[in-house]
Amino acid sequence: MSRDPFSIEIVKNAFDSIANEMFWLTIRTSKSPIFYETFDFSTAITNSEGDTVAISIGLPLWIGVMKFIAKNMVLESQKEGTELEPGDIIVCNDPYLTGTHLNDIGMAMPIFQNDKIVAIATAKGHVNDVGGMNPGSWGPEAREILQEGLCIPPVKYYAKGKRNRDVIRIILSNSRIPDYLYGDLEALAASLRLGSRRINDLVEKYGLDTFHGAIDSILEGGARRARARLSELPKGEFYAEDYLDWHPETNEPVKISAKIEITNENFIVDFTGAPAAFPVSLNTTYPATLAAVAVVYMAITDPHTPFNQGLLEPLKIIVPENTIFNAKRPYPVSVYWETMTYAADLLWKALSPHIPDKLSAGHFLSVCAEIIAGIDPRTSEYVVLVEPNPGGWGGAADKDGESCLVSFADGETFANPVEVLETRYPVVVEKCRLNIEDGTGHGKFRGGFGMIKDYRILSQTASFTTAVNRSVIPPWGVMGGKDGTVNYMVVIRDGKELKRVSRITNFELRKGDILSIRSGGGGGWGRPEERDPELVKKDVLNKYITVEEAKEIYGVALTENLK
Repeated sequence: MSRDPFSIEIVKNAFDSIANEMFWLTIRTSKSPIFYETFDFSTAITNSEGDTVAISIGLPLWIGVMKFIAKNMVLESQKEGTELEPGDIIVCNDPYLTGTHLNDIGMAMPIFQNDKIVAIATAKGHVNDVGGMNPGSWGPEAREILQEGLCIPPVKYYAKGKRNRDVIRIILSNSRIPDYLYGDLEALAASLRLGSRRINDLVEKYGLDTFHGAIDSILEGGARRARARLSELPKGEFYAEDYLDWHPETNEPVKISAKIEITNENFIVDFTGAPAAFPVSLNTTYPATLAAVAVVYMAITDPHTPFNQGLLEPLKIIVPENTIFNAKRPYPVSVYWETMTYAADLLWKALSPHIPDKLSAGHFLSVCAEIIAGIDPRTSEYVVLVEPNPGGWGGAADKDGESCLVSFADGETFANPVEVLETRYPVVVEKCRLNIEDGTGHGKFRGGFGMIKDYRILSQTASFTTAVNRSVIPPWGVMGGKDGTVNYMVVIRDGKELKRVSRITNFELRKGDILSIRSGGGGGWGRPEERDPELVKKDVLNKYITVEEAKEIYGVALTENLK
């Protein structure tokens, strides 16, 4: 069939529909709440070279890593002599190849026409346990990748449409919750088969010429659009520095920095001078660092356009090897997100004063995740609760920050509903509300508030692990706005605070203990004394601040019987 523009547009839009149909199929068929409630996964279609053509909702980070999944799992497998055939599905969770950590398992399915690969269906999602020294397979204290769980090289999960049972047995035998792992992997695999069928239907209906024409149009259009948006940004060099909360050997804050150069042709981010990779799990790999940078880059260039690889053409990053932003084997990476988010935050901090219509003051940053693992006394089943938790975002140039919103790294994910938590895990949620006690960053526009969520443990014992940053150095304010507040967690036993932590591994909780998750508030924008008195009054009425604080912080005198 001819390459007519109408057919090209139909096929282009079909790619986005296919990626999202794959996503919702995974929601309907997955086993774990982190998939069907949290949405901690994404699905995508790439061209035969691995360039992303369409991607579903889910984690924004996956816009930067789907190319690595397709390229390093499918194309590199071919180079190494692996014969790929229709119906094959490749599985891999090697973070040095596909980014992030061992929990995030990637799957890829080459899509064939006339014995040639014409596209690749890809998926990546967080599974709650792949073995290792900690239930949940992540934690702040592993010394090498082998302690963090099973590392799966690119191998066939399905071969010519049939399950590779030997590979599946190896994977499942290394998990504490094999039924959940298997259910989630099968859901991802089902989404790839659906994507393959839909792509083949497109080719059959419109022909290969139109199919390839649509892909070319998407990628070329993305590159043109990126150049146009780049021309609208301020030009020059920008710099920011910050501090990680702690170094594993000195326990002192660790300086990090980034230089950004924006020209008419390129958006260059340079992490030269980054600290050497840590001997604990707080490192991140190159694909994840690229993904973090890509999220901020997209936010300031073209946040509402459906993503394709062409949009990243101007983006260049410089990341020295074996630093915390580009760790190589065997450095551990299971808590990669706590460092990766700083890579993005450095750009954010450097550019927010110059692009105030796109970037806010600093947000709580950390994913604030925890692991609660143990035997559910109601079912005698071993369960692993892993989840992101929301917090406060920074104030912007024209509005207050959002309260209880997930970290940028989690994007379109959701917090677990209380009903699901109490049904699936041996906990009672005794409190879930805004963290007014710790406050937020004050300013002309204040930061949003974090969250307090209290879990009462119902099992006889439970293992608790967490690794939280921005627990010492709070989110930053802009243009005279005050810094936000920090993240932490508290173990309460017999009504008394037993332990306040930001990082801990396999701490034993007892029946009746309360784990209190407390995320911080975002930074403020502008000087507090510039805040509209009506907004101050509203905050007092909402009990966000007291009458005394209104006077002390904002210089606004209000009466005690305020109505």
